Amino acid sequence: MYSNFKEQAIEYVKQAVQEDNAGNYAKAFPLYMNALEYFKTHLKYEKNPKIREAITQKFTEYLHRAEEIRAVLDEGGTGPAANGGDAAVAARPKTKPKDGEGGGGDGEDPEQSKLRAGLNSAIVREKPNVKWNDVAGLESAKQALQEAVILPVKFPQFFTGKSYLAKAVATEADSTFFSVSSSDLVSKWMGESEKLVSNLFQMARESAPSIIFIDEIDSLSGQRGEGNESEASRRIKTEILVQMQGVGHNDDKVLVLAATNTPYSLDQAIRRRFDKRIYIPLPDMKARQHMFKVHLGDTPNNLTESDFETLARKTEGFSGSDIAVCVKDVLFEPVRKTQDAMFFVETNDGLWISPPPIVRADFDKVLARQRPTVSKSDLEVHERFTKEFGEEG
Repeated sequence: MYSNFKEQAIEYVKQAVQEDNAGNYAKAFPLYMNALEYFKTHLKYEKNPKIREAITQKFTEYLHRAEEIRAVLDEGGTGPAANGGDAAVAARPKTKPKDGEGGGGDGEDPEQSKLRAGLNSAIVREKPNVKWNDVAGLESAKQALQEAVILPVKFPQFFTGKSYLAKAVATEADSTFFSVSSSDLVSKWMGESEKLVSNLFQMARESAPSIIFIDEIDSLSGQRGEGNESEASRRIKTEILVQMQGVGHNDDKVLVLAATNTPYSLDQAIRRRFDKRIYIPLPDMKARQHMFKVHLGDTPNNLTESDFETLARKTEGFSGSDIAVCVKDVLFEPVRKTQDAMFFVETNDGLWISPPPIVRADFDKVLARQRPTVSKSDLEVHERFTKEFGEEG
């Protein structure tokens, strides 16, 4: 039933924008107010947080426009005079919403607005502020991304074609970043997943230069012809292939990057769409040493450079995620020590509890019970794929 409120609101918005465009402010104002009332009622029943956020944003825009029109009407402007000389037209505000924007007008139907509202949560409008120096090791991978992405963006006269890059690259490329996972693009409704994929690429084109990062792409683009492949899965795959091919579109400034832990499960056609297939190996000793320092940050500690080297040697075979989990566990050690303390002494700065700094023994205690999560067989699969199709990072 609550969908009727949204439909009524959309209808009032259409009429309000039409009268607004014609300069008939006296007619546009009550139409905007009616639309706002219906939108407000609809928000009481809408459960989807993404749709609620999109409607709230448009509600604010229409409310602001209605207030501007009321200010014009209070000054005596009612609309264009016969000779077109009404002062209200000259004083017309410039924040008028576009025809049908967000409300299902002629420019965009309500269904497309709903799909885009769901995708908006994947957009990072600001730069992620991740620099090359924040990425430990992986010098070959960083060089490959520099050549594939940063240089073509900054010096387009020397390069052509699509490029593929990661979140760290978005900072250097100064591009809009779209980070999506398979769950963002899969819907239970027939045909809606393909529309989500299409809208994602369309939004990227509108925000160019832009970067699309698809995490766990294997869940969307597995091998065709497998026994467990559904019709919906094939349709999504086909839409991704069409969009990445850029049929009928100018995608020179839309860059695509994807990540997978199971490269052999990717469909061959999808794999060929990516010019570069870069293997990101486990961090080496120098990178692990840097990761411990980065994750520890400004936390008070008594670790020396020699201690960090020892930790790096002890964590051979650990992934970056394993090291992050290790440090996170170590950060709780001072808290555990404080909980076990029997006596407390008041400090000069007035604090009753002064947690002890982190020491090497804290790391030794955690590492004694932690094991790497990446097996040797997993590494062999990635290395074999790299020899056949990719390049070392």
